[in-house]
Amino acid sequence: MNGRFEHDIIAQLVPLRRFALSLCRSPDLADDLVQTTVERAIAARDRYDCTQRLEPWLFRILRNAWLDVMRRRRTRGTEVDVIDSPDVVAVDGRQITDARLMLNATEKALDELPDEQREVILLVCYEELSYAEAASVLDIPRGTVMSRLARGRMALAKKLGI
Repeated sequence: MNGRFEHDIIAQLVPLRRFALSLCRSPDLADDLVQTTVERAIAARDRYDCTQRLEPWLFRILRNAWLDVMRRRRTRGTEVDVIDSPDVVAVDGRQITDARLMLNATEKALDELPDEQREVILLVCYEELSYAEAASVLDIPRGTVMSRLARGRMALAKKLGI
């Protein structure tokens, strides 16, 4: 490998990292992107046109690496680091499936409630507004909020078989 090529790549590490940080906003991922960029540049050295500037070529490689990461994320879904969440290893797939099914059933049952009950449940249970705040939003007395909430919860429980 030509020492000049190596030297020119090393000279671009700081700008590459700065660009990577602007793309991903994560220092760890930025470092990984820069490393991937350098690896790809070295592997594709024979395709580099030495009459052109090195910087744009490296930035293009880095951007393509970032696009690869983004595509991978879209197809993989949510990733959780085992070190940050050691309990993830012991996740029961059935429990997750049951929870999702219950959530779907709850949303469906909620849609079937009368508007006045659904509004109160959404404001108090989902948006975590106090009874007074919900009453203010709906322009009804606080007691009416409490009554509608109680009736709505009972109707939901009945629809869900709880």
